[in-house]
Amino acid sequence: MKTLLITGASAGIGKKTAELFLKKGWKVYAAARRTEKMQDLKAKGASIIHLDLADDSSIKKAIDIACGEGKQLDALVNNAGFGAHGMLEDVPIELARKQFEVNVFGLARMCQLALPNMRKAGSGRIINMSSIAGKTYMPTGSWYHASKHAVEAISDCLRIEAAQFGIKVIMIEPGPVGGTEWDDTALVNLKKYSWNSAYAAMTRRLVNKFRGNYREKGLKPETIAAVIYKAATTARPSARYAVPFKTKACLMALRFLPDTLLDFTYKLLFEPSAKEIEEAEKSQD
Repeated sequence: MKTLLITGASAGIGKKTAELFLKKGWKVYAAARRTEKMQDLKAKGASIIHLDLADDSSIKKAIDIACGEGKQLDALVNNAGFGAHGMLEDVPIELARKQFEVNVFGLARMCQLALPNMRKAGSGRIINMSSIAGKTYMPTGSWYHASKHAVEAISDCLRIEAAQFGIKVIMIEPGPVGGTEWDDTALVNLKKYSWNSAYAAMTRRLVNKFRGNYREKGLKPETIAAVIYKAATTARPSARYAVPFKTKACLMALRFLPDTLLDFTYKLLFEPSAKEIEEAEKSQD
């Protein structure tokens, strides 16, 4: 029986991925802060682990449970993350640090502690959840995009470093995903920090875009779970999986588009009109 350790398993992509691997006969260690939200996974056969990615002792304990007593860890899926959204000027630096603590340093620490087990076995998969945000930029997303750009860099470097030991490192780069708690957190932060700031008019326009992209047009978590399973089991996985096809096409197009053209596109989409600015100012009075 192969073994999976997945973070962020209390909801969305993480939970659907854990369920899929359980159905496929894997031993699943499902880790997250909110263990009460994983009792359904426990009932289906998963081992539940409390994990706080901002706490090194919690990370060590999770790895010890999944890798202890001579067990081999076949796949680590670093899925946990959140969006500290808001305009750069508005987001408190403490929240920005937490963003990196969870999305970057927590992920990297999980890799560090899992690698000895995989090196000893001469095999293993590390699957890191990146995003289209790891290759793009957008107003209100500076800290989130920065964290995902960092995940891309870490994963690319680690892929070369670990290959000599038979370990494969893969990134998943989804576009907007619906049915998760990520967009709720991002919207809460965006409203909290920028709804009534100097950037209020642009923020309100962006909130409507978020709602449409994530809640109405977003991918299903099950779709991403299937891609993660493919990355964990196919003999020759790709370095990165961009899904759906339009996300892959978008990332390919970005290689050739000048920044000035993309900036102009964002201006058309997100720069508020004089009327919108006036309305936002009135609502703040």
